[in-house]
This record gives sequence, C-alpha cells and structure tokens, in this order.
Amino acid sequence: MSRLRWGMIGGGEGSQIGPAHRLGAAIDGDYDFVAGALDHRPEEGRAYGLRLGLAADRAYGDWREMLDGEAARDDAIDLVTVATPNATHYEITKAFLKAGIHVLCEKPMTLTVEEGEEIVALARETGRICAVNYGYSGYSLVRHMRAMVARGDLGRIRLVKAEFAHGHHADAADADNPRVRWRYDPAQAGVSAQFADCGIHALHMASFVTGQEVERLSADTVSCIESRVLEDDAMVNFRMSGGTVGRLWTSSVAIGRQHGLTLQVFGEKGGLRWAQEQPNQLCWMPLNGRLEIIERGEPNLSPEADRATRVTIGHAEGMPLAFANIYKDLAETIRARKEGRPADPAASIFPTAEDGLRSMAAVVAVAQSGGNHGAWVDARPPMFR
Repeated sequence: MSRLRWGMIGGGEGSQIGPAHRLGAAIDGDYDFVAGALDHRPEEGRAYGLRLGLAADRAYGDWREMLDGEAARDDAIDLVTVATPNATHYEITKAFLKAGIHVLCEKPMTLTVEEGEEIVALARETGRICAVNYGYSGYSLVRHMRAMVARGDLGRIRLVKAEFAHGHHADAADADNPRVRWRYDPAQAGVSAQFADCGIHALHMASFVTGQEVERLSADTVSCIESRVLEDDAMVNFRMSGGTVGRLWTSSVAIGRQHGLTLQVFGEKGGLRWAQEQPNQLCWMPLNGRLEIIERGEPNLSPEADRATRVTIGHAEGMPLAFANIYKDLAETIRARKEGRPADPAASIFPTAEDGLRSMAAVVAVAQSGGNHGAWVDARPPMFR
C-alpha cells in the first residue's frame, strides 16, 4: 500500500505540539513526511526541516511558499497539519482547502464563529476533509465509552461532568512570560483564554462520548490573577440536544493538578469515569452492581476501542498514540475516497470542521455569558440552529 504524502506548518524546534504530531503521523507507516514550513523565521524553519529529513526544495520558509510549491507539483501533499498560533489557523486552513489539500488543524479552528462557518462551507464545497485535532478523542477507552453509550449500556444519559484543570499558570510572577502572557491577551487569543485553550477539549469530549451537541450554557468566568484580561478559571453549566445536563470546570490556577482532563457520564443504567492521566482504565458502575475496571487491550471491547489499541494490555498508553489514531482514521478515509470504496466505519469518528465550529460557538457563548453574570445563552452556531 502506497504511503500518503504529509506536510506540516508550524510545530518547529522547541514546539510543544510538533513532536506529538510527527510521532503520531509516523507510527503506522501511512505517511511520508515530505514538506514543511516549520517556523515563523524562514531560515530556522528551513534548517530544521532539513534536519528532519525534508528535501531542500520542500523545506519551505513560510506557509505561502509551501502552498505555491506544493500546488505546482504532481506529487503534492495529500494532507497538511496546521500547528501554528491560533490567529493564523483560519487563513492557512482556508488556503489549503481551496488548493484541494486535506487539512488537520489544531484547535481552535478559527477565532470567530463566522470564520468557522466559512470553513465548514468550504470543506463541503471542495469535498476535502477538514479535521480538527481534538486529539484526546483518539484514546482507545474514550472511544469505548462512546460505543457503550451508543449501544445503550448506560440507558438514557442523565448527566455528564467534564474537567480540564491544571495549575501551570498559577504563578502571578509569570505575567510577563511570553509563553504564558499571549494566552490571556485578547489580541492573540481571542475572546477567551482558559476555556478556549482547555475547556473546549473537555466540552468536545462530552459531545463525542454522548453523541449529543451543546445547545445552551451558563458560565461563571474569572481572572483569579487580576492582571489578566481573559479568564483563568471557568465553571460552565450546559444543556445538550438529547436532554443531558452538563457540568464543566476548567482552570489554569489549580495548583496540584497536572493535566486534569477527566470525563464522567451518568445514565439510567450505570456510570462511567475516565481520566487522561490514567488512560488504561475505564471505571464502569452498573446500576445496583459492583464497580468494574475495564482495561485497555482486554478481550471483547468494541471495534472502536480495538482499532485504537496500540500496545499490549498493562503497558502505558500516551498522547502521541491518541494522535496516531486520528492520523490513522484520516489515512483510511483519504485512501477510501481515492479508491472509491466505503471507509471503515470505526475510522469515521475523527473530529471535523463541524466540531471545530461548534467549539468556537461555545467559546463565544461562554465569553458572553461570563460577561453577563452567567446568563443562559444559545451555544449553537447560527448555521446549525
């Protein structure tokens, strides 16, 4: 089976997210990494691309040069990953979709709902995939949670509780640290800081597992470090399309919390709990039963979980493997389109531009509600109302 050609924008030397993408794309041998514009400094980006093994004519200085270069080739990339600062996602994603190239964009997909609706419409018009890297949905047991909910193991879902809280921005002395400061600057981050950075991962996971969308919400947002313009803590109540009640807490000042992404789902027949820091175990409590620990990799899990399992039972599963499952899904879907065949149904659940748009609408709704003393607001993008 021939490999797909893959390129990357951003994720340069010292990047937090770049190595996870390169590992994830490489694990299954589905892609050849052939092109990149890896740094906002052209010469540093070219040099780093060469060190990673890119050919000299495909280690580009910036994304526009890469777009022009790839568009002129018979062997242009099939998929590009956009891992640049938030404010650039819309422009780059739009340009590559127009050029007929599939896109995997880091979150948030855009900074406004209007831009998000434009990307959704463009992806539909061009017939190209626009995926959004809510990478935690790639974990095997998160996918098993989704399968358990879908097949009715929990009955009607009553309540979902999501958290993504850490303490890594709790030091007020970091106010001038450029790696922290930009996240709380509206000019660079948009209308939200912590919710847009971490909260939307938790909110997406709630929708991903329950199969329901957030329709309205009420938010209490606060800047615990008073010098910050945007919030560093938020508590969000929400209601979902299937009637499920949702609760979400996200924070960057919770000293003692490290990663802090957890999801609990409570239905008529039982409850589930999963934590990203212990990804190999899923807690399942049937109604009037005993607590069970479902282990990743054990027999008789769902097809979705089996497809996303990479290492034998008892060994650690990590974030790059979750990313790898997103890349594996995309490879299967792109190949199926090229070959004119249906894709594996278990590969069809990667996050899309529609998910990115719904997340952006939720970010705006949280900012509106938080600025209006927790008033309930419509969290749906206009095109989905």
